[in-house]
Amino acid sequence: MKIYIIDDHALFRNGLIALLESKQISASAAASPEQGLAEIPSLSVDIILLDLRMPQMSGLEVLKTLKAKNITTPIVMLTTSTQEHDLRNCLKHGAQGYLLKDMDPDELVDALDEVVKGSIVVTQNMTHVLAKALRDELTDNEPSFDSLTSREEEVACQVSSGYSNKVIARELGISDGTVKLHVKSILKKLSLSSRVEVAVMVTQKGYCK
Repeated sequence: MKIYIIDDHALFRNGLIALLESKQISASAAASPEQGLAEIPSLSVDIILLDLRMPQMSGLEVLKTLKAKNITTPIVMLTTSTQEHDLRNCLKHGAQGYLLKDMDPDELVDALDEVVKGSIVVTQNMTHVLAKALRDELTDNEPSFDSLTSREEEVACQVSSGYSNKVIARELGISDGTVKLHVKSILKKLSLSSRVEVAVMVTQKGYCK
């Protein structure tokens, strides 16, 4: 596994590199958002670990910029923030994970393994915050799952399991592009803005058995 870190705190950055390398994980890092944005397009890594609080440019801004550049490498936020709006905004704008800097090292490695497998990961003590936020959003005027086609229902169920487009395409025997179109249609029909919201809706309502 190859990890690329963007974090402006040298002590934490260097300590994290040492920790990952002790777990036989290759790690490199950028000391600033600008350095990270310049280097990432030419890198071949499995995960980008992105700090949320940086003085020059916030992690959320970096996330949005990377997504606008069509960077497909999974991006995981590694932060100290337990704020609901930070969690929700990062996932809404395409982060594949939200982890806290004080988590157990072995749990961090396990979470990174899950991301590489295509899962969306949220640190355990933040899942209740996410569930509450999304439940509040989905309570009013919730659209019906019945509006989806049978194929869209299959894709939605795969999304609810945290699978990436590539994994879903392989499971259903269709192309990545077709999965992307189905996901876009699902979000539009269900009036949702992210894959995580689809997963929460499907799970809460028990649509997929």
